[in-house]
Amino acid sequence: MEVGSNLTEKARRDYQLVREAVDHGSQKAFSELMGLYKDTIYFMLLKMTGHPNDAEDLTIETFGKAFKKIHQYTPDYAFSTWLFKIASNHCIDFIRKKKKNVLAYDANEEIQESSNVKNLPGEGIDPEESFIRSQKVQLMREVVESLKPRYRKLVELRYFDELSYEEICEELDLPLGTVKAQLFRAREFLYNILKDNRERL
Repeated sequence: MEVGSNLTEKARRDYQLVREAVDHGSQKAFSELMGLYKDTIYFMLLKMTGHPNDAEDLTIETFGKAFKKIHQYTPDYAFSTWLFKIASNHCIDFIRKKKKNVLAYDANEEIQESSNVKNLPGEGIDPEESFIRSQKVQLMREVVESLKPRYRKLVELRYFDELSYEEICEELDLPLGTVKAQLFRAREFLYNILKDNRERL
């Protein structure tokens, strides 16, 4: 498909990176796209939510959603426009859901965390965890380096140092529920990219 003549030079550059990611599963292309837009997306989401932690979580989720559907992008408009639309819609959904369910959500989180403490899965049982652990470190490094420091440290401790959830809690002085929630978001993001890479190799 030809790149739209209405696109700017920056948009054409982005489209070339998208093609490298889609056609060749290029880890470097995914990383470059995230590096180009993660801060802009973060500050947009921070303005919408007013909460840095929510903005960080939503940024990771936005890229996870975008990279999962990246094959659907067409150069009829700029990649940045497509990405910002995903981020905006995701944030609006998040805010609406948070306002509607905040009390029920908090109660459910406490119940879930209590359950997880008693029934933590064994190492390597979860298929996504197993898959991520099976990948070579160099395959993950570029994308992991693009993550915000909070997520980067969690991913490094879990997948590079292979610490348990409890050990990560002790290392970072964070509650178990927080560690598991943030790793869930980061894991989904990594899994989408690594799975796409393997299928195209």
